[in-house]
Amino acid sequence: MHKYIIILLFLIPFVLFSQKSKLKTGDLLFQKMNCGELCDAIHAVTEGYQGNDFSHLGIVIIEKDSVFIIEAAGNAVRKVTLEQFSKNTETTMYIGRVKSKYKKIIPQVISFSKQQIGIPYDDDYLYNNGKYYCSELIYDAFLNAYGKPFFELKPMTFMQPKSNDFFAAWVEYYQNLKVEIPEGEMGCNPGGISTSDKIKIIGKLN
Repeated sequence: MHKYIIILLFLIPFVLFSQKSKLKTGDLLFQKMNCGELCDAIHAVTEGYQGNDFSHLGIVIIEKDSVFIIEAAGNAVRKVTLEQFSKNTETTMYIGRVKSKYKKIIPQVISFSKQQIGIPYDDDYLYNNGKYYCSELIYDAFLNAYGKPFFELKPMTFMQPKSNDFFAAWVEYYQNLKVEIPEGEMGCNPGGISTSDKIKIIGKLN
């Protein structure tokens, strides 16, 4: 029994290293977060790669063999370790990578993303208001590097499917912010980015 425990303890670091070795600078990590009714509402009206629910994403940076993620989360855009980022998710993360013909823009994508660190989090979920939510940061980073839209903006909805009623969670959320629900405003979401024909989902990260 002791022999098997020793083997297992030896394998755990190897498995973690193997997982990390899948990643390259510029990869996108897609997560299904557990944020209660708000995440449930997001999942109900957006669809990700192969029907998966995604409510958060960040972009990978490899520095001196360490993996970091730039994300818009909490109070601002920030750089966190992969381990910190992984704590957000309740399921396996998916790895997205731009197709080969777009790889040349990655250095500029990363440069732009780094420059946004410290920009406030966009609690209003309004595009181009000087703040960033997670997918908005990624959208602008690729827009800046590509010189034109790389991903798509689409009208956002905060209504229950096949209904004219807003999700109660969004009603309460925007009442607390004292702003109108931005129904129909242009925006983006992790699920939509995960289905872009400019990237390929190359695997999972446990």
